[in-house]
Amino acid sequence: MRVRIRPFAACLAMLIGLSGCAVNPVTGRQELSLISPQQEIMLGQQNYGPNQQAQGGPYELDRALQNYVSEVGHSLARHSHQPDLPYEFVVLNNSVPNAWAMPGGKIAINRGLLTLLDNEAELAAVLGHEIVHAAARHSAQQMSRGQLMGMGVQVLGALGQQSGYGQLAGSVAELGAGAWMARYSRSDELESDHYGMEYMVKAGYNPMGAVTLQEKFVALSQGRQAGALDALFASHPPSQERVNANRALAQQLGTSGTLNEQRYQQRIARLKRTESAYKAQDEAIEALNNKNPKAALAALDKAIDIEPDESHFWELRGHAWQMQNDPTRAEQAFTTAIRKNPNYFRHHLARGLLRQQSGNREGAVADLQASFELLPTDLAAQQLQQLGVNVR
Repeated sequence: MRVRIRPFAACLAMLIGLSGCAVNPVTGRQELSLISPQQEIMLGQQNYGPNQQAQGGPYELDRALQNYVSEVGHSLARHSHQPDLPYEFVVLNNSVPNAWAMPGGKIAINRGLLTLLDNEAELAAVLGHEIVHAAARHSAQQMSRGQLMGMGVQVLGALGQQSGYGQLAGSVAELGAGAWMARYSRSDELESDHYGMEYMVKAGYNPMGAVTLQEKFVALSQGRQAGALDALFASHPPSQERVNANRALAQQLGTSGTLNEQRYQQRIARLKRTESAYKAQDEAIEALNNKNPKAALAALDKAIDIEPDESHFWELRGHAWQMQNDPTRAEQAFTTAIRKNPNYFRHHLARGLLRQQSGNREGAVADLQASFELLPTDLAAQQLQQLGVNVR
């Protein structure tokens, strides 16, 4: 049997083209560009899925929420300077408050950021900002400056969020879309705020949503919650300058648009209702990292009682049972995780490693291959090779 690695690395060759100038589609300025718009779109298409897997996978429990965010995103994208980009929007199952854009209009927002927002206008401000990053080709500019060279190779090793439990310890290092954003420049951020607000107004939103959003981020960056927002602030640093610029522009644009607070709160009701479950998950992860599986199971009992269909909770139960040398219960938990969400690489990887340890070669190979198809990781490749499966 052979497992084929998708040709992510082949994208790298495209980055080594002839340098030249290109017109920024948003500002009309001439800027350095090493890659064509077509190559940029292909980079986004090939790496969007792996980036999602590497950061928790899509939030599968509320399809209506996914559709809602996509609806808001597309309503803004239609008014962008590049309305024909193949835009996609996804909510990731990740508690870290963050959002990002990849080349070609591939945009993500974390579950953790949605719970911090108060209304649809603030959501539109986040998505509009990311749409500008894509439409203005900011990632391509970063690549051309040499800050993102080699990303096509790095994504092959991207595994997910770091954890310290089980055989997966040390095997996962969060790729982070910050690598694509590469700490956007001050001018990029101001530019994305400005034009994103224009898109908001054209889509019918009150641009004050962008003001309150930045005010919220500034306040959080100065308070005790800053640590939880490091990923967001590293790539999108908040500042009073941005608040002031947004406020001045909002006054010019007019503030008669909608905030849609009630609609937004209805759409995120499940996230708000289950916040305590994900806090219990964090407690379980900490307990596992401290080699305390009993405390982890107690926390996970609370989490599952609130949100029984969250596959991540069941995978963690598997690690806890495995830590207590109970492979039967561990496999049952991993199997439940896979049944609840068969489209997340880590569930298959965890069960595959357990089955390999238990001597179930056929089952291990099937799981490791399923994991590798979702996200080609070094760990899965190494274990498949040990089982006699060639990887290339």
